[in-house]
Amino acid sequence: MQLKFIIQSKSIIFFVWRLKVEIITLNIFTTMFVNSNIVDQIVAYYHEKLSSLYPSNEVKNITEIMFEHFMGWDKMTLRSNNKSSLSESELLLFHKALKRLLKNEPVQHITGEMEFYSLPFKVNKNVLIPRPETEELVDLVIKECKGSETILDIGTGSGCIPISLKKQLKNTLVYGVDVSEEALAIARDNAALNATEVTFVKEDVLQMSSIENSLKKEFDVIISNPPYITNSEKALMSENVLTFEPHVALFIEDDEPLLFYDKIGHLAYDNLSSGGKLYFEINEQYGDQTMALLKFIGFSDIRMIKDLQNKDRIVLAIR
Repeated sequence: MQLKFIIQSKSIIFFVWRLKVEIITLNIFTTMFVNSNIVDQIVAYYHEKLSSLYPSNEVKNITEIMFEHFMGWDKMTLRSNNKSSLSESELLLFHKALKRLLKNEPVQHITGEMEFYSLPFKVNKNVLIPRPETEELVDLVIKECKGSETILDIGTGSGCIPISLKKQLKNTLVYGVDVSEEALAIARDNAALNATEVTFVKEDVLQMSSIENSLKKEFDVIISNPPYITNSEKALMSENVLTFEPHVALFIEDDEPLLFYDKIGHLAYDNLSSGGKLYFEINEQYGDQTMALLKFIGFSDIRMIKDLQNKDRIVLAIR
């Protein structure tokens, strides 16, 4: 009799627990998608909720990324499945992602990856999310430096620059330096992910007296996309950048906007081969000053290159 009572009690407890789970699931379902698990309704809901944070074309892109990440659907598959129904477990994934998006978390942190120069890269809070302007820098170096034997990227972050270069310039020895061990861990993972051999070294460029002492190399090309946004420009930055990306890789004091360019410029001059090239990604506000600094250091054939938005973005100098 007692055993039967215990069994019945456990059954009741299980029933109550199951009911709570179903109620929670139903609440998520009804609260998020207004009683619909149809794909085009989910897409519409994302647009409704995210339109106050992002322009329409960006909301569309974010939504497509979410469907590719969670469902494995490309854009064409998404369109052809617009009347399909998602399961409750699939809905929950979209619900959790939307909650994070509404807190301004970058979509790349939710997926944990992004594409750069047609290659996959892992990203997280320890590295900058690579920008299209940096793809332009990589493309320029590939076009202009095909015969280079050694290339160094200073401030490598996710490793997107050296890994993309190594993928295209297979016979070149490529190196990356960063002050953050957490960033270097991501960079090494990305090198493995893309089946590339890049040597990564932990160094604080502001403390380095010589690249040659650290890496035992003279370089044909040195590249850097250092911190160049002044603290006074923070007000112009979006909330997701300020909250979720590493400030050490972004910002510089207002009274020393060229600190990294000065240090890296001198290091490059001392460690580039004769005729070697230095490429900087720059703050458009300080293009003329950066060029003047490099001329003062001793570089020649200094030129400014605009990005696709017609902004001063890359400075190239010859040793």
